[in-house]
Amino acid sequence: MKKLLQYFSFLLICILFNAFASKIYSAPAAKDTRYFQLKVYHYTSSQQETVIDSYLQSRFLPALHAFGLSNIGVFKAIANDTATDKKMYVFIPFSSLKQWEKYSTLADKNLSANAGDEYTNASYDKPVFTRIESIFLKAFELMPKITPSKLTAPKSERVYELRSYESASEKIYKNKVKMFNQGGEIDIFSRLGFNPVFYSEVIFGSKMPNLMYMTSFENMQSREDHWKAFGNDPAWKSLSAMKEYQNNVSHSDITFLRPTDYSEL
Repeated sequence: MKKLLQYFSFLLICILFNAFASKIYSAPAAKDTRYFQLKVYHYTSSQQETVIDSYLQSRFLPALHAFGLSNIGVFKAIANDTATDKKMYVFIPFSSLKQWEKYSTLADKNLSANAGDEYTNASYDKPVFTRIESIFLKAFELMPKITPSKLTAPKSERVYELRSYESASEKIYKNKVKMFNQGGEIDIFSRLGFNPVFYSEVIFGSKMPNLMYMTSFENMQSREDHWKAFGNDPAWKSLSAMKEYQNNVSHSDITFLRPTDYSEL
């Protein structure tokens, strides 16, 4: 009996050791890297805007929810009031490329299912948009997931700032991405309370090589105050003065956005 107990004790020790060793020496788990799509509607009239809004709110977003997607952002450029080329941005996050591929199939089915919809069934001489621009993004290494906004101000007052940074070469572009990640630029934004929604590399888009990121503020005055603090921050002054990060942005675009009432971000 004593030998039997010793045998089972030894066997238990071996099992526990193997389990522990497996945890130590097994390959590390893959990071939960996310991908995003920015679908940009270009349009010119309030009538087109109404049709697009109705389609997105009543058809498109519910279809995405049924598919298991959430945190969908829908924004309109603040400059739309005076711009001829008006823009509406739809932000869709994916957990993987496989999920995005399935979504592409879903989008086709959704359009077929809504064949009688005013958006889907628009005639060639009465289009509901000028064109659609699609930008595909990969989340930065140090911020693989989106961060839903924690803003409390009414949506009509909030300001979402979308920035696009282009570089003169692909090598220089990678340097700017490194500046955000290993260089610590993301940390500065977070410490100063910029409420970042996402940081990402552009995988496919009309402007490359470039990166895009979005921060959010309670209102425009808050935005101005945050950027003033950023410019005066000792850590940013030190980082931006480093020789290795000089001249890594050749062109930048800043777009101010407001969320729609039905936006989830």
